[in-house]
Amino acid sequence: MKCGVLLFLTIVISVVLSISCDGSDSDAGANTLPSPVDSNNQLPDSYILPSSDGEWVPQQTHKARQPVGMGTVDIKGIDKFSFNDLDVETLRPDIFQPGHFSVFDVLVQLDKQGDIDLEYHFDGAMDTHIIDAIDGQPHWWYEVRYSDGWYETNVFRMDMYPYKDDTDIRLFRQSDDRLAQICRTFGDEVRRLTGNNGQVIIPEVVIDGPKTNFRFTDVVVTSHDVRRDVLQPGVITALDILLSLGEQAELSDLKLTWYDRIGEADPVDSYWTEQIDDDISFGGCGFVYETGPREFSSFSGSHIHIPSDVRTIVSPEYALWFWICL
Repeated sequence: MKCGVLLFLTIVISVVLSISCDGSDSDAGANTLPSPVDSNNQLPDSYILPSSDGEWVPQQTHKARQPVGMGTVDIKGIDKFSFNDLDVETLRPDIFQPGHFSVFDVLVQLDKQGDIDLEYHFDGAMDTHIIDAIDGQPHWWYEVRYSDGWYETNVFRMDMYPYKDDTDIRLFRQSDDRLAQICRTFGDEVRRLTGNNGQVIIPEVVIDGPKTNFRFTDVVVTSHDVRRDVLQPGVITALDILLSLGEQAELSDLKLTWYDRIGEADPVDSYWTEQIDDDISFGGCGFVYETGPREFSSFSGSHIHIPSDVRTIVSPEYALWFWICL
């Protein structure tokens, strides 16, 4: 479980690195950790939390670039299609700020363009849009590759998966049993959220570092609006798990560093978690994370390259931060 590469730095760099053991379509240039100096030979902005006034949010507001390029979608067995990012609008204004959108919104744009016949519906019991058919064919799932990254297995809601420039998307037919299994975990999350009266409470959060070893149960998570440039106020992210633990005096120190780009990965536009309590990233060593349903833990679908500061969570079953050295 602790193998992998921080494609995260190439693809999206978040609070905590995301890695992949898949190896398919991998890029050797991605197998590095970010340098203390960014691509423009400038020191990136870092923030030690809590701040001097006791706040668990960065003191400076960073703003991600909005998608403005051309994107591609490869729908296996049908065709490859192109679209202009500027034409895409989100169906989840409850999640995304204007100018930002999800991978699912791209499919809706292809339907608007007349490239595909997309049938879909929103299922409130799962809090997501569901693809019913593309050109009359049912049972579709997807994979995403961010800048300088590779495709990976995921079980993340498609209409919450943030899109940015230099993102490739592919769709493929999936078995009905596999899709039913994924959708059941979506429903489990919504039921857990409802059972907790709308409060996000994660049954188990583990932080496993060389010096820092914690296991927390029933962690209450609240929004800190760190990424209000991309996400709507009140949206809760994976990063909010760490920030909430800090506010609850369960953690003493966090260090977040903002990266616009790293190596060939551009855009990155996210925070990277470079310290949790006594463990501080160095060289090729640092924390990576995952969150989601236990049955899809690790590289079965929960360990993906969405940066933790823009990875929307509904009510996951677990969250894990662990230490790796490349």
